[in-house]
Amino acid sequence: MTRLLFILFFTLPLFTACHNKTSQASGDNGAFAKAKSHSDGVNIDRISQSGELIIGTISGPDTYFDYQGRGMGLQYALAEDFANTLGVGVRVELATDSTELAKMLKKGDVDVIAYQLSPSFCQKQGIATAGAKNAKTGASWAIQPDAKDLAEALNDWYGDGVEVKAQKTERTWLHNRTIVHRKVRAPFISREKGIISTYDAYFKAAARYTGWDWRLIAAQCYQESGFDPNATSWAGACGLMQIMPATAGQYGLPSTRLFSPEDNITTAARHIRHLQQQFANIADAEERAKFVLAAYNGGLGHIRDAQSLARKHGGNANNWSDVSYYVRNLSNAQYYRDPVVKYGYMIGNETYNYVISIMERWRQYGGNVHSLSSGRLPDDTPLTANSNERVTPHKRNRFSKAHKILSADEMEQLNQ
Repeated sequence: MTRLLFILFFTLPLFTACHNKTSQASGDNGAFAKAKSHSDGVNIDRISQSGELIIGTISGPDTYFDYQGRGMGLQYALAEDFANTLGVGVRVELATDSTELAKMLKKGDVDVIAYQLSPSFCQKQGIATAGAKNAKTGASWAIQPDAKDLAEALNDWYGDGVEVKAQKTERTWLHNRTIVHRKVRAPFISREKGIISTYDAYFKAAARYTGWDWRLIAAQCYQESGFDPNATSWAGACGLMQIMPATAGQYGLPSTRLFSPEDNITTAARHIRHLQQQFANIADAEERAKFVLAAYNGGLGHIRDAQSLARKHGGNANNWSDVSYYVRNLSNAQYYRDPVVKYGYMIGNETYNYVISIMERWRQYGGNVHSLSSGRLPDDTPLTANSNERVTPHKRNRFSKAHKILSADEMEQLNQ
């Protein structure tokens, strides 16, 4: 009996240890662990089927802002990273304050608040924390309390390195935002002959369609690409007039034709004419041109916001001098968080300087206000270059054709 007790005393712990080791291997080992499931998956399935994650946030340099058609800001970059794990895009809904964000979430207008809120605020509002979190303050993104699957997905995603990766991406975008890969040409071919570039025929066709002086479109083209038909920007803008693929799609230009000089300038002309219609109430043609240039560069929504601010503060919303002050100051929280502002923060100095540079070059090219149309153009205005004005691009690409550059006098002699 004593011998039996001795055997049991020494073998029982060994059996227990082996049993525990086996349980751990089958249950906790990463190689055999059961894949995580996101609760019932209702919210994740809905987001996946819609193809977009709708985030609510407050505009700002560190949260979200639109820069020439691309979303920027750390919280937006994080939202994009999470959306990529779901295979969907991101749609942004802006609020003016935290209380409005909470209302948007509870109404179901957004899936996630991509703005870090304090735990006490979330508790008071009856919303749950999940996702991107500030380790020092405890402030976090928020979701509806019953969205268990979304909470699990967000918390699985947000871990070591996620924010560092997003910060690195943002720094790269900000550093490269003004870079356009191009080979800048001379701003004039011949002052004596009145030839600015080899694309003058296309500028003249665009001028007839927009009511602008063709030299103003040439000045804009030089600002955008330096007359390089193969220019590309950090954001994916292409060609002479730096057309974004999304903008090209709106006007029916396929991506395969983005670098065609004629098609690129034609698409820009259509966009300019569309923007002119948005500012049709501005009677002065030169003033209207400045607004159109600003919207072409900075986005129509931001310029509308600057007009609203000018109006609110007693300025003239149709005067560029008054409005440009607020364009520049939409990088100031005092203004981009004003309730009348719908599109939030912008890097307004770039747009302000863009307009100045083009208008100055236009005057150097000999442009003046009398060469701008002040009335509405007929809907059937043609948008094609005259055959005897076609010329050779500076740099050959597959859209190039061999033509000799002729002055106005030489063309007249040729046609006699």
